Amino acid sequence: MARIRRVVVVGFDGLEPRILERLLANGELPAFEPLRAAGGYSRVATTLPAQTPVAWSTFATGTNPGGHGIYDFIRRDPQSYLADFSLNRFEQKNAFLPPRAVNLRRGETVWEVLSKAGIASAVVRCPCTFPPGDLRGRMLSGMGVPDLRGGLGTPSFYTSDPSARPGESEHLIPIQLNGGPVRTRLIGPRHPKTRADIEQTMTLRSDRPGRRVFLAIEGTEGELVADVGRWTDWVKVRFKVGLLQAVSGMVRFLLVGLDPYVELYASPLNFDPAATLVYPISSPPEYAGDLADAVGTYYTTGMVEDHGGLNNGRFGEAVYLDQCAQVLAERERMLQHELARQRDGLVFCLFDTPDRVQHMFWRFLEPDHPARRAAPVTGFEQAIEDHYRACDAILGRVLAAVDPETLVISLSDHGFTGFRRGLHLNAWLLREGLLALKPGVSPGEEAGEYLKNVDWSRTKAYAVGIGSVYLNLRGREGQGIVAPDEAAELSGRIADGLAGLVDPETGSVAVRGATPRAAAYSGPFAAESPDLVVRFAQGYRASWTTAVGGVPRDLFEDNIKRWSGDHIVDPELVPGVLLMNRPFQSQRTRLIDLAPTILAALGAPRGAVMEGATLLS
Repeated sequence: MARIRRVVVVGFDGLEPRILERLLANGELPAFEPLRAAGGYSRVATTLPAQTPVAWSTFATGTNPGGHGIYDFIRRDPQSYLADFSLNRFEQKNAFLPPRAVNLRRGETVWEVLSKAGIASAVVRCPCTFPPGDLRGRMLSGMGVPDLRGGLGTPSFYTSDPSARPGESEHLIPIQLNGGPVRTRLIGPRHPKTRADIEQTMTLRSDRPGRRVFLAIEGTEGELVADVGRWTDWVKVRFKVGLLQAVSGMVRFLLVGLDPYVELYASPLNFDPAATLVYPISSPPEYAGDLADAVGTYYTTGMVEDHGGLNNGRFGEAVYLDQCAQVLAERERMLQHELARQRDGLVFCLFDTPDRVQHMFWRFLEPDHPARRAAPVTGFEQAIEDHYRACDAILGRVLAAVDPETLVISLSDHGFTGFRRGLHLNAWLLREGLLALKPGVSPGEEAGEYLKNVDWSRTKAYAVGIGSVYLNLRGREGQGIVAPDEAAELSGRIADGLAGLVDPETGSVAVRGATPRAAAYSGPFAAESPDLVVRFAQGYRASWTTAVGGVPRDLFEDNIKRWSGDHIVDPELVPGVLLMNRPFQSQRTRLIDLAPTILAALGAPRGAVMEGATLLS
């Protein structure tokens, strides 16, 4: 067997073993099959919870979440109880210093260990790498990179329909047609001091016979042409934030339709990869621009695919799949660029799109899915399998580009299942007498979101995020009432109450169990974790309302969103997949074993606190 000089990791976020195995058995994956034949295949145990930022952080550090501190997309401030983004934060020590981004994923990563050993890495779009740290080699940050406004991604929707109402997490901008050019605005970043929106004037001129519109944005040259049903090229825009300061971003548009109303969708504002000096998205900082020069302009936000536009019904499934195909091709260009130049060490590239396609198209695998009943659409029953075939083609081109001294690892961080019904965890806690609302406030709309009407003097537990339950612990929470010596008993009581919880409408078990912190996590950051993590049964998940701290009246609701598949259930139900072109120990593979495996393959010492073991035979 040839020695290993290079390890190439091709990550496909969310590949589901049942689908992959069926396609393999049918001979429909001509690249995955020889990879399996050369080294092996196994399902791989994921993390608790089975969530992308949690799982890939465990992949990178070789530790359980207690060793890297990422437990969910959302965390809460224990003093204020307010929900916050858990992957990074922005801080400003004083008014005279610019704000800076802080990565909240801790722990030593596999590429940091390799750097100490003098071995270079090229890491493309791994989650929880914003802002990127120093390494020997190159890194382009992945999930966690915000849009220009500092959020996960806020698009704008321009419409002449007077009855239109805003969708979730979007700007709705009405336009009035008067036979001539329409003057409107492009909403940019927030002002760093006043937090007011900074805007640029935009002019829209429609050409109905040509089925297009012309867009002119102040400060840019010429007009941008938007044709019906097609994404435009990127246009770069500068927003002035001060006397001598400006922020550069870029946006692309989709003209949804012209009749009977003009409907124009604007993507979230992405960082310009050639001008991201305030908040670098790559290491070294100039790498992002160099990569754009080599492969073309690319999306920079952490959540690239515009699932919000599809969820809100701003455009259809075909348009979304077209964008996903563009993103997939964009990412492959990055990977092939690095394969050609990085002949030793580690090359890592993550393709997020399988996860996004399955989130939005799982309903087509289940004819009776509530989302299918709510908005009947046909013609996309093969979309997920077609996407697996597209991933297989990418893998095939990787295998053709590597030499015998390259270890190829292809894996997913978790699998997938349907999300049919949501459980309102705060409603369950309210029913059990563990959460109370302020006097006179009723559950439901009146209770609001973000736990704002919770009576903390009578509340022992609350939920925020996707399946996280916290105790209102005295000395930790701002208005805690649970004594520390009562915490273990209360956690056990909640876990017992949730385990086996039955959905009365379907008769199905909705919750398989709830794992207390002590049984789930260990390490220097375990104390930051939720007190319990709920393990949902197949078809169930924490409700959308639970994620933002709502307290509805009922316990369950149908999930009628196009976001119809998910993976934040009991991790035993959604293992990932693992294939290598060298023999490996496939009896009990875990995501936590990958970092030690990569280090062993390259002859580097194991990380000091890594918990996994090498899988190489």
